[in-house]
Amino acid sequence: MQKVRWGILGCGKIANKFAADLRLVENATLAAVGARDGERARTFASTHGASLIFDSYEALVACPDVDVIYVATPHGFHHDHVLLCLRHGKAVLCEKALALNLPQVKEMINESIKLNVFLKEAFWTKFLPQYQKMLSIVSEGTIGEIRMIHADFGFYGGEVPAQRLYDPLLGGGSLLDIGIYPVFLAVSLLGRPSDINAIMEPYETGVDKQIAINLKFESGALAVLSSSFEVETPVSATIMGTRGYIKMKNRFHNATCELELVLGRDNHQIIEVHREAGYGYQFEARHVTECLRDGLKESPVMRFNDSLLLMETLDRIRERCGIRYPAD
Repeated sequence: MQKVRWGILGCGKIANKFAADLRLVENATLAAVGARDGERARTFASTHGASLIFDSYEALVACPDVDVIYVATPHGFHHDHVLLCLRHGKAVLCEKALALNLPQVKEMINESIKLNVFLKEAFWTKFLPQYQKMLSIVSEGTIGEIRMIHADFGFYGGEVPAQRLYDPLLGGGSLLDIGIYPVFLAVSLLGRPSDINAIMEPYETGVDKQIAINLKFESGALAVLSSSFEVETPVSATIMGTRGYIKMKNRFHNATCELELVLGRDNHQIIEVHREAGYGYQFEARHVTECLRDGLKESPVMRFNDSLLLMETLDRIRERCGIRYPAD
């Protein structure tokens, strides 16, 4: 395999950023794009240099000149779109949330295993240099044993919010859209919560405008998390240990994240991390490209068990709040 040939399914905002960053990935090329709106697909292809353009997802997944497909549609469609790709033998990188609930995620993973086709949830944060640096500081024991995590993600959705934000059919609500980031951080560092409490402010469709979540873990560690479409929040995370803490500032999930290490009242350090051009999606795209060139069917960094634990936790949070989707 000389170059891994990427296809992109869906032409929204994230897909545009991903396609722009794919230019920064060695041994990868954007070969094709597919959208229900043919004009939108043509505009996207012209912008990002894709030579193959399809006005249906079915045509895209049937294309023999595509090795892997980035699924960038809203998460309410991920289950169907991922299965479509896998059943046509296409490796898949699927945006988060991987699906709407745990049964859907299990079906998608089982299909990947059965067909021996690569599948990975697109949690780009896990591959960013800032996140990797935070992990190394934690694993080295610099801040001691983690005892508490605070993390938030919120933005003001507007007086007339976009339909997808609150549509139960699409998995609407802040939890699966942006709350997934604080939850991901907590379970990635501390494992499966032993106890969950959560309260939410509902929209008229029954999904959450905003939600506050408390998690407890077997170690006794706690996580205090929140997400909101009602207010702008700092979008920061603080990981607190017995010796100090790390503060992830300026959008903790993002390539713009800044790290501050505090090991005492007078010991504050700004941790410098090398930054690349682009939005930050190239790190994950590079990882997937390498996985495919190595013949892997599962990412060793974002494993199936990671996606299963994340979705199980999100389901448990929704159950505590009474948030239900038709797919449940």
